[in-house]
Amino acid sequence: MKRILLLIATNVAIVVVLGIVASLLGVNRYLTANGLNLGALLGFALIMGFGGAFISLLISKPMAKWTSGIRIINQPQSADEAWIVDTVRRFSERAGIAMPEVGIYEGEPNAFATGAFKNSALVAVSTGLLQGMTREEVEAVIGHEVAHVANGDMVTMTLIQGVMNTFVVFLSRVIAYGVDSFFRKSDEERSGPGIAYMVSTIVLDILLGFLASMIVAWFSRQREFRADAGAAQLMGRRQPMVNALARLGGMVPGELPKSVAAMGITGSLGKLFSTHPPIEERIARLQASSAV
Repeated sequence: MKRILLLIATNVAIVVVLGIVASLLGVNRYLTANGLNLGALLGFALIMGFGGAFISLLISKPMAKWTSGIRIINQPQSADEAWIVDTVRRFSERAGIAMPEVGIYEGEPNAFATGAFKNSALVAVSTGLLQGMTREEVEAVIGHEVAHVANGDMVTMTLIQGVMNTFVVFLSRVIAYGVDSFFRKSDEERSGPGIAYMVSTIVLDILLGFLASMIVAWFSRQREFRADAGAAQLMGRRQPMVNALARLGGMVPGELPKSVAAMGITGSLGKLFSTHPPIEERIARLQASSAV
């Protein structure tokens, strides 16, 4: 649950910090100088919402390398590393995407994919995953991550986050303007927003940001089901992915960088804020699906 709360807090913090910076630059005074300018506010919300989301996307790969201590496999130093690179290459060709960077990092069982574009992605696996699974199960996990890349999940989740951020920024300022007007209704010489507007904006950015995170998490869970099915299709049968999920269900998943948590193979079993469905539900959905 701590990792999920950190992930949510990061998304909310982006909107809050950008909002505070905008206030310091006088944007709020411009938006409310002669009543609330809804057209200008919508444009402002779009820039804030999608700007923050795309900044996170563009820095996702270097941030993942830095925070996880990933070693990129440029020249395989062992038979295992050569096999990992060959597996990623084989699945990438089947999926019709460019070969991603391949990395390995020290840690408990996990894997993830990240990157701003599907043809310049990164697929990384942990040493714990390699040590705790059979090759066929690791192959299924790699297929799951390649499926994330081929499905364009990084961009999809960024667009969803951008839409949610836009609603948060827009609604928080509309509501805050109403609150400010209520507290200052006797102030005939008011010019620009008051302190109630500024405080309400920050509080609403946080509260609405958490609600938006629930919606983003729901979409993330649906992408996980699709990536599981994608792994089965890349391998030509679903059983290896079922076995890999069952194995992960008995392991303690490693922590992922907050910027790529939604693209990992495992996640918290938290409900509303969880980016991953429960393992049992994923297995049941995969077995009932039309995947091979």
